[in-house]
Amino acid sequence: MTFLGLAIVFIAKLTPRKASRVRRDAPGSLSQELFDRAVRQGTAPDLIYVVDVRGYELVEQSVGVINDEGFGANYSAGGGRLVQLRIDRGTLTAAARTEPPKRCEKDGAGWYRTGDGRHEYLAIRDDHHIRLTGHVGEVDRATLKAAVAEARPATNVPSAMPPPSRPPVRRGDLPTGDGAPIRHTGRGG
Repeated sequence: MTFLGLAIVFIAKLTPRKASRVRRDAPGSLSQELFDRAVRQGTAPDLIYVVDVRGYELVEQSVGVINDEGFGANYSAGGGRLVQLRIDRGTLTAAARTEPPKRCEKDGAGWYRTGDGRHEYLAIRDDHHIRLTGHVGEVDRATLKAAVAEARPATNVPSAMPPPSRPPVRRGDLPTGDGAPIRHTGRGG
């Protein structure tokens, strides 16, 4: 009887329970895999940020490089609502050149901009700017402002991985035909 009791306890310990599983990545964080992917694509690690957008979740497929070394990600909510996060080097003037708004006003630590049915918050930090954009009516101004104000650098450290991809090296031993290498092996080879 003791053996049966121990067997039941042992099996119970081995059986996974959904309720006891803890998510490895906290909400609003970026997994090491996504962080590494963005760095491999050419994103500067110091430009990788995370935000908490109330009611929205990170779209993992969207994480990656923008422009030369900037970072971009999308957050989605029910009904197809979407918010875009973009971090890139430059000042407010450089950021404002990309899409001139109909209206721009200073608001707290950043700028609130509207135009063409979209609105965004733009904050300047050191040598880069953080931009969070969504459609008017799909995300409210307070949500954008709070998310940008609390934007924080991802603390992940790139794991051992190859450097960002570079242009292919031109090989001199490939013919223009079938692409097979030229191997001069002599007679019969």
